[in-house]
Amino acid sequence: MTHRVAVLALDVAVGYDLAIPPQILRAATGPGGERLYDVVVCGVDDKPVRMNTGFTAVLDHGPEALETADSVIVPGTMVQGPRFDGVFPDHLAEAFARIRPGARVMSICTGAFVLAAAGLLDGRRATTHWRYADDFRALYPRVDLDPDVLWVDEGDVLTSAGLGAGVDLCLHVIRRDFGSEAANRSARHCVVPPWREGGQSQYISRPTPPADAGSVAPTREWAVRNLAEPLDLAALAAHAAMSVRTFSRHFRAETGLSPGAWVLQQRLRRAKHLLESTNLPVDRVAAESGLGTAASLRQHLRATIGVSPLAYRKTFRTS
Repeated sequence: MTHRVAVLALDVAVGYDLAIPPQILRAATGPGGERLYDVVVCGVDDKPVRMNTGFTAVLDHGPEALETADSVIVPGTMVQGPRFDGVFPDHLAEAFARIRPGARVMSICTGAFVLAAAGLLDGRRATTHWRYADDFRALYPRVDLDPDVLWVDEGDVLTSAGLGAGVDLCLHVIRRDFGSEAANRSARHCVVPPWREGGQSQYISRPTPPADAGSVAPTREWAVRNLAEPLDLAALAAHAAMSVRTFSRHFRAETGLSPGAWVLQQRLRRAKHLLESTNLPVDRVAAESGLGTAASLRQHLRATIGVSPLAYRKTFRTS
């Protein structure tokens, strides 16, 4: 059966955030092309909802859609009460009362203010857009706010940072519900990166490379195709036909990471994919991802996400 999702649009809504769940989740398909999610957009009444980007939307559904939803998503909003005063007004309380017990509730960007006002985040870890972190803490001190991450998964309640992090949250949910292959198909259809760790920083300050700078993108693509091979700094620089010093400077400017840190990130991503999508023994997964041995893979997984390869496979193995 498809997973039914209700996206709750609250006036004034962030138009970009509102469009993310229908686009990303509707693009999720099974191996036979069947849709995995039934996504509807609804409001707390039958009135049009203003967007912060200069248009007003007429919604197809009212709050009754919340009653049958398996997941409810609240996109970013400037709704009075939760956003500015820490108050959960009656019309929102009536709408949230329609959400069936056991439904998963999620937010994008300032939608977290609404979940907090409803009391759903008390004592829980959550995130929102970094720019509004101080406002959030002042209004909702009982929430364990972490404004330095892209998304937080608390099981039945999930929150994400601003704008593009909503894409990451939706892809994470697809991956959690139906496995990495389904998430990858959705990402490929929407032409977005298939995976960014939830603990990744929201904001990385780095300069844009000069327009006339030689790009290291071809070397990055080559490295991803050859992760099982030795990929030390000298080999990467040689492929790019640059000196080690020049290559390192260009690489950090384009990625925000050192070549070594980036290669390790890609190898861990490859290892996770193999654990999720194949039955390869752990030592083969380690070898094919370039991490060398099962012990090395185990050490890196524990350091980054706190679990062993077998525990990771058990959790995320595609059905």
